[in-house]
Amino acid sequence: MRVLFSGRVQGVGFRYEVCHAAERYAVTGFARNLWDGDVEVVAEGAEVELVGFLNDVRASRLRRNIVSERVGWETATGEFERFGISF
Repeated sequence: MRVLFSGRVQGVGFRYEVCHAAERYAVTGFARNLWDGDVEVVAEGAEVELVGFLNDVRASRLRRNIVSERVGWETATGEFERFGISF
């Protein structure tokens, strides 16, 4: 799953909130800031885990900062061992 979050999502702890949400699910991947002000989240795992994770991010304390999101589903690569922040 690849999600691009737009809004006031940089400089407010958004990536850390995403990592905290990921701890509750069997997902791997990363969250990173993009040059255009968006935050990209890439996550792999079972669909039920990914949907739960995404819903937790949507319901997080920073939900008011999200103006829009673009969700895409891709084939998992298996390249991630854990979930973390990418720079």
